[in-house]
Amino acid sequence: MADTPRVRFAPAPTGTLHVGSAHTALFNWLFARHHGGEFVLRIEDTDAARSRDDWVRGIEDALRWLGLDWDEGPVRQSSRLDAYAAAAKSLLEEGYAYECYCTHEEVQARNDAARAAGRTPGYDGRCRELSDADRARLAGEGRPRSVRFHTPDEGVSTFDDLIRGTVTVEWASIPDFVIVRSDDSPVFFLANAVDDADMRISHVIRGEDLLDSTHRVLALRRALETDPPLPAYVHLPLILGRDRSKLSKRHGAVDLHEFRDRGYLPEALRNYLALLGWAPPDDREIMSMDELVTAFDLGGVTHAAGIFDHDKLDWMNGEYLRAMPLEALTDRLRPTAEQRFGSAFAPDVFAEAVRIGQERAVTTEALLEQMAFLFQPDAEFEVAPESWDRLASTDRVREVLDVAIGHLETCDWSVESIDLRPALSALDVKPRKAMPALYTAVEGRHAGLPLFDSIRLLGRERVLERLRVARARLGP
Repeated sequence: MADTPRVRFAPAPTGTLHVGSAHTALFNWLFARHHGGEFVLRIEDTDAARSRDDWVRGIEDALRWLGLDWDEGPVRQSSRLDAYAAAAKSLLEEGYAYECYCTHEEVQARNDAARAAGRTPGYDGRCRELSDADRARLAGEGRPRSVRFHTPDEGVSTFDDLIRGTVTVEWASIPDFVIVRSDDSPVFFLANAVDDADMRISHVIRGEDLLDSTHRVLALRRALETDPPLPAYVHLPLILGRDRSKLSKRHGAVDLHEFRDRGYLPEALRNYLALLGWAPPDDREIMSMDELVTAFDLGGVTHAAGIFDHDKLDWMNGEYLRAMPLEALTDRLRPTAEQRFGSAFAPDVFAEAVRIGQERAVTTEALLEQMAFLFQPDAEFEVAPESWDRLASTDRVREVLDVAIGHLETCDWSVESIDLRPALSALDVKPRKAMPALYTAVEGRHAGLPLFDSIRLLGRERVLERLRVARARLGP
């Protein structure tokens, strides 16, 4: 291992930052910080048609939210096109690459014919041996011109992966591949080979879906005779959904901004992602950033895919919420609460709502949703339809509401005195069966903040008004 390892995270700005990419960024960052190395942020934006500046900013914002900083960058590949053009020119001059004038449709048709004949598809080397006259003629016809790398016809390509060991493929299975598109933009393989060399990247840590591309990149590195030693490679296991398919929106949130907007704490998500595909020696689950940096080692990375379990993340996020000092949690939530509740926002009521909700909270967004009933004017208070159906079907619900109204009209206004369970027991109604109906009438849903604390916060007049409205809605 290099004395000061340099790693890079190189997303393409063609969308928001997917949780799988964030996982890769985190493992790179932890490795660099554990070994006192450097973490480089590189933006692979050579595909101008699909790259957007706002997505670049979104990636940077998501990484910062997760708590990841970088020592160099962001380096945008679009600013290094001259370097890639020079590398392609060198490869052409040295005979490692050649100009190709085949159209996409022609290549596709020949691949279809190969499949129909039972042959393996792939570029057939049609333009490998073109003469200068042939190239001039084809260019004169206005055909698109790309550049392909000439792969060996025999032998094997081999490299060592620090997790998977020796990885070998037959060169015959890797057809000549494009390194410069017909619009003169570099392909991923060429840009990576040049950048990793120029940036002196010592370890390439990325997802296993890029395993096959490593053979191409290393072939380019050797052909270019780059000065720095070749990097060590680490291909991380993928993150899958519970059904072991590629993680997608149908499995729930998949990009970092979604997790943020749904009320997950960055420290909880970071902790959870660190344990997908890696385990500390002592099998701890709740770990601070400093603890993760100290413990992280590539030897603990597994071969098996990580299964993204939203229930496990909810549990971990809840653990972080409950462990947070009450004042810190209140301060974190207050700006959002002020914006959401507007002129109805009451600091003292809000602080109390955070206090009583913290123990049950799973996400900050859920906690804010649960306390919304406290800041809704009675004229705007709504009961969730599914919760009303549950209230209406509660056994003896009219008597339950009548008893609750009678009790709350005269009791002392403390949580202990508000407790409705003795009154329900006197009615010979089991409290656990009646509580969802009372929650619904007071909070608008059949579960939420602790009921008796909520009643105290809401105030006698507002609680009685909501209970009477619910009772009247049921009819005689």
